[in-house]
Amino acid sequence: MPRIRVFIAASLDGFIAGPNDELDWLEVGQGAEDTFSPFMREVGALLMGRRTYDVASSFEGQWPYGETPVLVATHRPLQGAPPSVRAVEASDVDGLLDEARRAAGDKDVYLDGGALIRAALDAGRIDEITVTVIPVILGAGLPLFAGALARHPLQLVSSREIGGGLVQLCYRLAD
Repeated sequence: MPRIRVFIAASLDGFIAGPNDELDWLEVGQGAEDTFSPFMREVGALLMGRRTYDVASSFEGQWPYGETPVLVATHRPLQGAPPSVRAVEASDVDGLLDEARRAAGDKDVYLDGGALIRAALDAGRIDEITVTVIPVILGAGLPLFAGALARHPLQLVSSREIGGGLVQLCYRLAD
């Protein structure tokens, strides 16, 4: 069955972006193995929050997700969005995830964005969490899991160094 998966980078102190949404610190891990491309081959659709979309759409160059359908959880219109991107609304995270699953078909859903990740975690809807730890301490920024409503025990699936000082950790929710 297709999974709902998180694939995200975090600083050693647990931030996914700097205080002003900056991501320049991700360059610290230059020379690391590309684990994103193989992951994306298993993804049929992305579900991301509006803040994450705004940051991703500001990147220079081509849209990083190609033709993969991207669903953006937002109440505001998406101006100038690529053809593969559409806004979605639902009364709760379950409705958003169900719509993303339909869009993904028989492939996995890639869930991105701190608030959506925490909501899906609290709803028990995440099948796999992959965190790539970047060897930098930011001291402040947007935390990955702060604000979760409950404790969520995890079971380690794998851990490995992927080069450039980066370590990739993969977990699933413990039974």
